[in-house]
Amino acid sequence: MVLYRRDTTPGATWFFTLNLANRHSDLLTEHVDLLRASFRHVMRLHPWHIKAIVILPDHLHALCTLPPGDADFALRWRLIKSGFSRALPSGEHVSPSRERKGERGIWQQRYWEHRIRDDEDFARHVDYIHHNPRKHGHVEHVIEWPWSSFHRYVASGVLPAEWAGARDDEPAAGERP
Repeated sequence: MVLYRRDTTPGATWFFTLNLANRHSDLLTEHVDLLRASFRHVMRLHPWHIKAIVILPDHLHALCTLPPGDADFALRWRLIKSGFSRALPSGEHVSPSRERKGERGIWQQRYWEHRIRDDEDFARHVDYIHHNPRKHGHVEHVIEWPWSSFHRYVASGVLPAEWAGARDDEPAAGERP
């Protein structure tokens, strides 16, 4: 097994991107209830705080803070991915190498992580997460995408419901009102 050099700062906040193996799939939104159940199960065993998240058909972005003294985000993602995969009916294409290892062909094996450096970095990644469904053409207005923490930000008064909409007079992604 290849060991990757990862930043292991305990208690840090991280931005993650996880992709399905089939980038033309819609498994994540089609089975969002199974994905949420996998998140809930893992969070009971290994708590962390999800600061922002968006689930798109074929990938997700999340901004998560680990508890003080804990740097094991890899364990959490492994359990979330495997729990979701086990809950899905089988039938996807599985490469011969994955088949030999007894793996499903649901997720790309790796994921992207970036440790958040400061408040500006945090705000930029929150905006990126919330704007992502519009960026990919799934909606015209960010508020229209149901699988996003954007709704939590609106409910708490952090962002207006019109943020990053389609009109020229609305803030663009990355701009705060």
